[in-house]
Amino acid sequence: MTGPMNSGDVVEVVASGVNPLALHQPPKKAGLINPVVLAYMGDAVFEMLVRQYLISLPNNKSHHLHKEATKMVSAKAQRELLERWLPHLTEEETDIVKRGRNTKSGAPPKNADPADYRKATALECLVGYLYFEGRLDRLGELFHIALADRE
Repeated sequence: MTGPMNSGDVVEVVASGVNPLALHQPPKKAGLINPVVLAYMGDAVFEMLVRQYLISLPNNKSHHLHKEATKMVSAKAQRELLERWLPHLTEEETDIVKRGRNTKSGAPPKNADPADYRKATALECLVGYLYFEGRLDRLGELFHIALADRE
């Protein structure tokens, strides 16, 4: 695709499984990428989704936005969210979560429980996987499950 994209092009690209936000595609299929790398991308994508959600709410004071985002992206909050997602995941998604949970991703931050950190890494791995697969619709479905008790 050359030249500027219009909204019809974006819908067509997303429907084809290509992520229009992934300007630089990884050299391998998402399922072959190291889970730590998927989690690295998933962390950024999850943070972006949280920020978009918070900005959509009435209180847009920067201190409030930061405080709320920090609550939603903590290892404990991501572990709780993953537990809510698990009954809704496909077999493929569950396999990605297991890969992310079982990977060696370094020492958890001092303030994070190691079990929470592993499950947060698993959630981020799944988010990164779906992002690179161009499955933004599925990310949206899961994120709406995440927000169900907040709205």
